[in-house]
Amino acid sequence: MAASIGRLLWAVEKPRWSANRQVCQGLETLLSPVKLCASATIITVRTKKRHYVPPRKQDSSVDQEKAARAAGLVIRQQYMERSINISCTAGIFDPYIPPEGDARMSSLTKAGFKQRAEQIKQSATSQLAVRKVKEHDEEFNTKGFALKAQDIYIEAHNCLVNFDKVTLHKLVTERCYPDMVRGNRYKTIRWKFLQSLEAPRLVHVRCPDMVSKGNLYGQVTIRFHTQQNLAIYDRFGRLMYGNEDLPKDVLEYVVFERHLINPYGLWRMHGKIVPAWAPPKEPIIKTIMIPGPKLEPWEEIKVKNIEIPKPESVQWNK
Repeated sequence: MAASIGRLLWAVEKPRWSANRQVCQGLETLLSPVKLCASATIITVRTKKRHYVPPRKQDSSVDQEKAARAAGLVIRQQYMERSINISCTAGIFDPYIPPEGDARMSSLTKAGFKQRAEQIKQSATSQLAVRKVKEHDEEFNTKGFALKAQDIYIEAHNCLVNFDKVTLHKLVTERCYPDMVRGNRYKTIRWKFLQSLEAPRLVHVRCPDMVSKGNLYGQVTIRFHTQQNLAIYDRFGRLMYGNEDLPKDVLEYVVFERHLINPYGLWRMHGKIVPAWAPPKEPIIKTIMIPGPKLEPWEEIKVKNIEIPKPESVQWNK
């Protein structure tokens, strides 16, 4: 009797035990690291598809104007505006024309007589301009101003050599400053004033007005005949222009300007006048790279010492 009851209970619990065993085996297979790695490589994940916006085609100004007119809109006219600096003028008014040969022709010849007549005409106009300048600058003197202008000329070039921009702005105008510093960023300049071969001389004076009547500017042209040393080196330290050991005679016509109605105005360098008969300057020596022969990785280049001849010095302006 007891044996039959035990067999009955075992028969009832057998299917429950077998089902639990099957569940446990299924979990073991799912949680095994081999199955997990295999499932990660098989399952594909789809990323979010990004929306591509094609670039818009830029319409021309004509197409934009047509579209605006069709929509009943009016496009405002665009003006090309340019800034104006009233502390100096934008150029040289009535520039001085140096006579050919620096006015050394004889007055007995026809060309020399024309030179002399033109000088008298220009000097008469300069005397009228000197009176206007003296009305606003009481210390202005035709003889003493030439020496003062020479000091400004020397100090401005020394500031250019030393790259003293603050002081240079006080000695040159806003028109002259870009012409002096353009292209000198990676160069070394050596300049020295030696002596004056002739005393500086005032040759031309003009007193123009700008923007409105009464806004007067004084422009004075000074003749300099000096002896200088100049040498310019490039960023590699190679000589580009001039020679430090060779003094040269330089003839220049420099224009100085001042805003006369400004009580705090100063005389500053405004530009230079280069006559048409002046000889051309010597060419600039540029550093270039000469391409060598194409070699294979196992080949070696044969270095040759080639001496480059130095160019002969040429007189600047005399």
